[in-house]
Amino acid sequence: MKNLAHLFLFTLTLFFGCKEEQKTISTTPELAKVDKLFKLTPFEASEDFPDAKLKNMTYVDGQVNFDVISESYKLGVQTPDAASKMCANSGEGQHIHLIIDNEPYAAKYTSSFEYDIPDGEHTVLAFLSRSYHESIKTNDANILTKILVKNKSISATYGTDARILTYSRPKGTYIGDDTKKVMLDFYLSNVSLGDGYTVDANINGESHEIDNWQPYYIEGLPMGENTIKLTLMKDGEPVFTPLNPVTRTFTLKRNPEPEN
Repeated sequence: MKNLAHLFLFTLTLFFGCKEEQKTISTTPELAKVDKLFKLTPFEASEDFPDAKLKNMTYVDGQVNFDVISESYKLGVQTPDAASKMCANSGEGQHIHLIIDNEPYAAKYTSSFEYDIPDGEHTVLAFLSRSYHESIKTNDANILTKILVKNKSISATYGTDARILTYSRPKGTYIGDDTKKVMLDFYLSNVSLGDGYTVDANINGESHEIDNWQPYYIEGLPMGENTIKLTLMKDGEPVFTPLNPVTRTFTLKRNPEPEN
């Protein structure tokens, strides 16, 4: 009888112990994690332009000029793999993204153009872009500088070693099929991701950690206005650096109703 009693107590202990273990396992963070509303997927490798160079920015009497030097990259033409990207593409072809003080970029399809830069000190980033707005992320394909402007001309130029995260895409309004996959792209200057550095992409209030510098497809966005906030992070904390963070809004619309 004593052996039966001991066996009964052992069985009860084992049963409730397993129940408790199951309870502990079921509340682990991995299982408790809430699914994300928006999906970020890395872009496939894009058409490469290793010889593309953007050089010698000038601004005189309201006229901006760059030197674009490349055998393979030309402004105003379609990037060969544009059709395979399944995202918004410019019918005017490859272009320069000109960004003043991390404001929304101006797309320029020629290397010389008129542009209004207000008097004062500004941080300027310009980089070469594919026709579907993906930046070319090489040392030679961009210009980062600080300038002092007076009377529509550069009066002084300064180098900068500030760690800068610059927002590029999404931008503007996306319609129809272009709303299915929206490209997220940004530019890093004087900093690389890794060793504690990441980018926090906050999409409509939902945080996504990015640890690799490349463009991403965003899927699952709702129609209407959407907001993205990009923050350069170090060990989980925002980096105290100029122009960080940056917030943009953009709009998604269904195909317009056919006219009667």
